[in-house]
Amino acid sequence: MSGASVQPGLAPEKFTESHSTGSKAALAVGAVGIVFGDIGTSPLYAFRETFLGEHSLTIDKLHIYGVVSLIFWSMTLIVSIQYVTILMRADNKGQGGTLALVALLSRYIGKSRWGFLTIILGVFATALFYGDSMITPAISVLSAVEGLTVVNTGLEPLVIPIALVLLVGLFLIQRRGTAAVGKLFAPIMIVYFSVIAVLGTIQIIQNPYILQALNPWYAVQFFLTDGYIAFLALGSVVLAVTGSEALYSDMGHFGRGPMRLSWFGFVMPCLLLNYFGQGAMIAAMDPAETLEAMKSPFFVMAPDMLRLPLVILATAATFIASQAVISGAFSITHQAIQLGFIPRLSTEHTSATERGQIYIPFVNNVLMVSVILLVLMFQSSTNLASAYGIAVTGAMFIDTLLMGVLLLAVWRWKWFLAVPVLLLFIFVDGAYFAANLPKVPSGGWFPLVVGGFAFLLLTTWSRGRKLMRERMSEVALPIEIFAKSAQNSATRVPGTAVFMASSTAGVPSALLHNIKHNKVLHERVVILTVEIQDVPYVNPEERCNFTEIGDGFYRAVLHYGFMDETNVPEGLKHMSRCGGSFDMMDTSFFLSRQTLLPGDKPGMPVWREKIFSWMLRNAASAMEFFSLPTNRVVELGSQVRI
Repeated sequence: MSGASVQPGLAPEKFTESHSTGSKAALAVGAVGIVFGDIGTSPLYAFRETFLGEHSLTIDKLHIYGVVSLIFWSMTLIVSIQYVTILMRADNKGQGGTLALVALLSRYIGKSRWGFLTIILGVFATALFYGDSMITPAISVLSAVEGLTVVNTGLEPLVIPIALVLLVGLFLIQRRGTAAVGKLFAPIMIVYFSVIAVLGTIQIIQNPYILQALNPWYAVQFFLTDGYIAFLALGSVVLAVTGSEALYSDMGHFGRGPMRLSWFGFVMPCLLLNYFGQGAMIAAMDPAETLEAMKSPFFVMAPDMLRLPLVILATAATFIASQAVISGAFSITHQAIQLGFIPRLSTEHTSATERGQIYIPFVNNVLMVSVILLVLMFQSSTNLASAYGIAVTGAMFIDTLLMGVLLLAVWRWKWFLAVPVLLLFIFVDGAYFAANLPKVPSGGWFPLVVGGFAFLLLTTWSRGRKLMRERMSEVALPIEIFAKSAQNSATRVPGTAVFMASSTAGVPSALLHNIKHNKVLHERVVILTVEIQDVPYVNPEERCNFTEIGDGFYRAVLHYGFMDETNVPEGLKHMSRCGGSFDMMDTSFFLSRQTLLPGDKPGMPVWREKIFSWMLRNAASAMEFFSLPTNRVVELGSQVRI
């Protein structure tokens, strides 16, 4: 399926979804298994942490009804309205997510001051996502395995070892891909959501008065009574809506129609029934029993004989939720590489049919080590909850700011319509973010440190690449002049030489060095540039264009989207216009590898230059990234001062 870009002054065009009713239902079922794991496993800890977290609340009717009301209205405002209703309309050729949204906005506000700020915000949201992707597997799996202590308190010493075994196993299977296991995701998650809905419904039937919490007055009354403590409680209530960004990011896989059907028709009702059920159960209990039950209300709702099966089912659900986050980290990294914010990394495609299924070993290993350290450092899901909210709410707040640019600059809403909507979400998301700031000393520092470090790396790489291109263009020789002069200074030999170039102007350094040292030119010389567009996919028919320079020289460009696989040999097969077709056995690829030298007028601080130089040295080779045949590649070095 595909979307279309939005023209100024018009509403966003709708997905060209041609799904039949059956196809839409099938996609909706698939979305349940892949997309909603993160938000779906929040009932394991969100309600509990609001009462027993860092800023505990009195367990009485006022607070129970107030918290349940806050969860309902948070889910309605943030997930249902902000993400599912508004942001899902902002597709970039069918793709969603922060980077896709930034690419879409960049087409309208260009290189203006606001355009630069938009990119910075998008990059920082992406950096925060890496912190989130480390914490989510740890807190999800830990919270599920901790259910064993409800079954038998003697099993508590086994919680950490079991969680670590599951998490390590989760990361080890990534290399094999998830196509086979993924077929089980949807059935398991459907069973999981159905079970938690039934458990909640049973408690609601026994204490239907909990439905009064649908009235927002109970949330208001909570704030009027507790003031600052109620404000701090928002830091835990927001755990109920973690995973909202995943709904938007994964829109490209299923389409907004099926995902909206999944959310409004199945997932949201199941989650609300469970949250209201937890509240109903605790509110109906004897006050002497509430504290013990509140330690794990999700599992206490089940009868004794069903608690162990529920632990197993919840563990499977958290395993699936963690898988979705890890896959999301791979996808986000791939987008960032293509958009020029991360150096080339070794990427493996784990499916012959699904181009979105990838595995990035470096990201997988970093996440695995980080998750293991988090489990060993924090020891429990309650302690991890302190670290969780800051990254999620920070990303949500940035999405709100980007949504403001979307409404005003792209969709061109009237200011008297856009401003109230923006003020509402800035107030709501800003309040949640502010409520998480007091958690920084007790764990919130972790995602901020990870996000800050990732932001430094992303911006350093982007800035360094820009400086390199500028320095290289300053000394670039026009290709037309070079082609004429090379005729008399080099011997022509049979075959085709493809010189990879980062710019569509000038002569690549590999070509200059080849002439200087080898003094030969192939019969056909193609200077090839790979350009990444600000759309997710490029139509294969529009993949390539070329210019004939003369004397056997051609300048060619292959266009790819930021979600495409940059397979250059495959792209050249469809470009037979550069003096004939490309025979890989008769084609040599020449690459330039730059070595950085300190410049007289450095474009950025020396310490950032050293970071950029380290990233450049450790980047995956262009040969691997562009899928070039290993026995047809010649690499020539050059030195660049930035």
